[in-house]
Amino acid sequence: MTVNLEVADGVGTIRLDRPPMNALDIATQDRLRELAEEATRRDDVRAVVIYGGEKVFAAGADIKEMQVMDHAAMVVRSKALQDSFTAVARIPKPVVAAITGYALGGGCELALCADVRIAADNAKLGQPEILLGLIPGAGGTQRLARLVGPSKAKDLIFTGRQVKADEALTLGLVDRVVPAAEVYEQAHAWAAKLAAGPALALRAAKESVDAGLETDIDTGLTIERNWFAGLFATEDRETGMRSFVEEGPGKAKFR
Repeated sequence: MTVNLEVADGVGTIRLDRPPMNALDIATQDRLRELAEEATRRDDVRAVVIYGGEKVFAAGADIKEMQVMDHAAMVVRSKALQDSFTAVARIPKPVVAAITGYALGGGCELALCADVRIAADNAKLGQPEILLGLIPGAGGTQRLARLVGPSKAKDLIFTGRQVKADEALTLGLVDRVVPAAEVYEQAHAWAAKLAAGPALALRAAKESVDAGLETDIDTGLTIERNWFAGLFATEDRETGMRSFVEEGPGKAKFR
């Protein structure tokens, strides 16, 4: 398999495994969607790490595969391509991308689907599609602009340049830069901490932020209000408040 899902202690690791560069061919895209949907369904998966291995996250699409496709073929395929990445973005649980080496083109777009990005100090990210006479097609023009702002996104997309980890951090493209040997460990630790948290509240927080960004503030506030009130019906809310009153903050054990 070109992508695998391994689960331990509430953390599901979606592992790209297509040496040498984890090129995202059609089979890998489809498998990615399947495993994102599986991670969404499974109760034993409470947080997710997306990882490409020690050497590379994903260096982009399989150019040789795309080269033989004509307009009609890509009209059909482009929706499935976007759907694969959207399935990752819509996992209703905390998701962290552990980025080593290259995250270019589709690899960068995959990282953009995570809630948080932890990058190795030797990582390089970018959207080089313009150098092929194309634009990003797996969500890059939309998710990148929402993350770093339109002018910074346009600079990266217009030039196709690669940015090193330190510049990516300055741009807001990644959230943390760590030694390469620690990338997966730190990403897994982040996920494991949240896997022990209140699952429904985390889902509510993620969906409120993501849905709110796609609409006007009044609608966003309604989404937030409905989730906030709804959480008063959960056992986790009872546990959290009781623990706060009896033991102080931060000591609740959620089921």
